[in-house]
Amino acid sequence: MKEKDKFKFKSLKELEKKIDKLSLDIPISKNLDILKEKIKLGNRIIPNRLAVHPLEGTDANQDGSPGKLTIRRYKRFAAGGAGLIWLEAVAADEDGRANNKQLLIKENNLDSFKNLAVVMRDEAKNIYGDDFNPYLAVQLNHSGRYGVNNNILFHHELSDKSAGISPDQEVMTDAELEQVEDNFLRASKLVKKAGFDAVDIKACHRYLFSEALAAHTREGKYGGSYENRTRLLKNTIRKVKENVDIDIVVRLNVYDDIAYPYGWGTDEFGNMDLSEPKRLIEELEDLGVKIINITASTPYLKPYINRPYDNSSGLGMEPDETPIEGVERLIKLTKFVSETVDKCLVIGTGFSWLREYAPYTAAGVVEKSWADMIGFGRLALAYPDFAKSIIKNNSLDKSKVCVSCSKCAYLKAHNKASGCVVRDAEVYVPFLREIIKK
Repeated sequence: MKEKDKFKFKSLKELEKKIDKLSLDIPISKNLDILKEKIKLGNRIIPNRLAVHPLEGTDANQDGSPGKLTIRRYKRFAAGGAGLIWLEAVAADEDGRANNKQLLIKENNLDSFKNLAVVMRDEAKNIYGDDFNPYLAVQLNHSGRYGVNNNILFHHELSDKSAGISPDQEVMTDAELEQVEDNFLRASKLVKKAGFDAVDIKACHRYLFSEALAAHTREGKYGGSYENRTRLLKNTIRKVKENVDIDIVVRLNVYDDIAYPYGWGTDEFGNMDLSEPKRLIEELEDLGVKIINITASTPYLKPYINRPYDNSSGLGMEPDETPIEGVERLIKLTKFVSETVDKCLVIGTGFSWLREYAPYTAAGVVEKSWADMIGFGRLALAYPDFAKSIIKNNSLDKSKVCVSCSKCAYLKAHNKASGCVVRDAEVYVPFLREIIKK
């Protein structure tokens, strides 16, 4: 990446000039009041239009229960005032766990998840009053090829290489995938018992449910045709809807940026083809999914697509495009989903790179009805009270924002507790030093 393409804006006007110069479709609005609006979802009121995205902290206890740093992180998010807090990937069963530091919900640690929900709600109410009740979603996941057992649905050279999978690795059977559906149902019942508002059937970043959407070369009832490739996700949603009284939400890869026949939402040249994603999004809404949270590609191959950055920290290729073009792509994908649905809420992503100017783009996107809510991931790690700053001060403090250095992702990639080494240095720099010493 050329130095001139990195974030160097000294004012909002400079950012607007860059957007105009590149002819980018990135809206700007100073009407930040729109982000403060409440949203009605069923019988729940979401206090504002700001959300914390799911980002794995790699700090769970051995049994999968929230560790001390997990509780600290979510308590800080709750104190930060976001209307929606989307919990990071929680394994639905031991087999789908990414590592021994990933959250895992099960009957014998259920009380710890109940406590986490109570801690978040109490912290928010203590600061913002009894009427402030953040909407809490839990992201259930099966890590697939990136999990402890490297479960794959098909072979793909680049994806296999990224996960260290050999060519003779056996693929999961249809029977095993049926069991995954039941495991997610069981875990969803536990999420409900724990007191959360929603369960996310995670279908992004090429983990199991996301990879299933691209299983063109797979045989059996979970591969080949569109109906087969979407079966795992839709079957699981149906089972949860029929058996658990809880909102169902989905964080969805709108496309993979991997060429057909190994990608989702792409043609044989790797160009974006959103005909199948559009069909799925319409079906998800018909199935009763309440919220779709947008993302794309995979952090294991092209991380700059789902999180535009100035520095990859050695985790991925340096892109030919500028980060601001990556921001525009995610905004366009958000707009595409919003124009596809009628009732479903849509959460936009990709704003953290914009730093202190992110609220103005967020307001512009909501003002144009391209999204109902705006989510922040890396920014939330660096600046957990970002929502409070926007709501109370109509601004973000540039000394607190994420600088897109990718060190939080670097920590996770090395199986260390993940957080902001710049803004939360006392806690997370020691984990970084452990990696460097090796």
